[in-house]
Amino acid sequence: MFSLVQLECFVAVAEELHFGAAAERLRITQPPLSRQIQLLERELGALLFNRTSRRVEMTAAGQSLLPSARRVLDLAAKMAIDVRRVASGVAGTLTVAYTAMAAQSALPLFIRRAAEDMPDVSLVLRELVTTDQMDQLVKGTVDLGLLRPLVARPGISTRQIMSERMVAAIPATSHLALPPGPISLLDFDRERLLMYSPTEARYFHDLLLRLFAASESQPVVIQYASQVPALLALVQAGLGLTLVPASAQRFAPEGVVFRDLDTHSPADSLNIVHLDVAWSDESANPAVAKAVEMLTRAETGTDPAADPATPATDPSHAAAPATGDVGL
Repeated sequence: MFSLVQLECFVAVAEELHFGAAAERLRITQPPLSRQIQLLERELGALLFNRTSRRVEMTAAGQSLLPSARRVLDLAAKMAIDVRRVASGVAGTLTVAYTAMAAQSALPLFIRRAAEDMPDVSLVLRELVTTDQMDQLVKGTVDLGLLRPLVARPGISTRQIMSERMVAAIPATSHLALPPGPISLLDFDRERLLMYSPTEARYFHDLLLRLFAASESQPVVIQYASQVPALLALVQAGLGLTLVPASAQRFAPEGVVFRDLDTHSPADSLNIVHLDVAWSDESANPAVAKAVEMLTRAETGTDPAADPATPATDPSHAAAPATGDVGL
């Protein structure tokens, strides 16, 4: 089989129609150039040039070969460029998993930044709860996860990329919907509470337990759900009230009123929700490192003009593990 070197030598001679000029162009001497042309002719079983002491002319076989030889060389050059781009992380495919809430906060920003900084990387997006994301990261079927802090899992690295506060979600018909302004967690005492699932939404479940315990408030749990949109639908139906991340206000259904929580409450220091980016230490995808760097740059956290969440104060450090083992 002929080689790319032979094709490169052939194209140079075909375009220069002079062995000396072609050798100079390729920065080799004339004897090895002639040898490569001879090997190519032998492989193809055809004479490619008519050589005389005065001139070099292409044969009909040579003229037939030239367009194809140029295409093969162009394809080989493009292939080399594509491989280098993938190896450097600026091209390729990145599978990104995200929680339902991340879809309303960190994910849109990540997609915009990726379009600017990694335009040749194709994104495959998958909505998964946090535990499922961790499982897929371990298996290698997901490259990057946008999830809630978990107990550390061997081989998985995480960094905090965003934090936000919880707010009260109240039916518009409730006496707690008015007046506007912050609401105390003590106002939840004996009220009907729509609670996060202790298994599928453990991160938020445990957070609400800590908030109400610190406030000495005892709402009455009437129903559990694993996703924020489901809880908001229950609030809209007037079944009760709940706490949700501030970014949930971006897809608030009609009939749901949001109120900030009182910052003077004993539980205020606990009122913070983190979002992490996670990836496998074993990942062989070069785009992962570039995406993590892009996500954790100080200026990327979230757009304060468009999102109620706030960026992490120190996105360059890993987030401390939470006690829960599941999150939204």
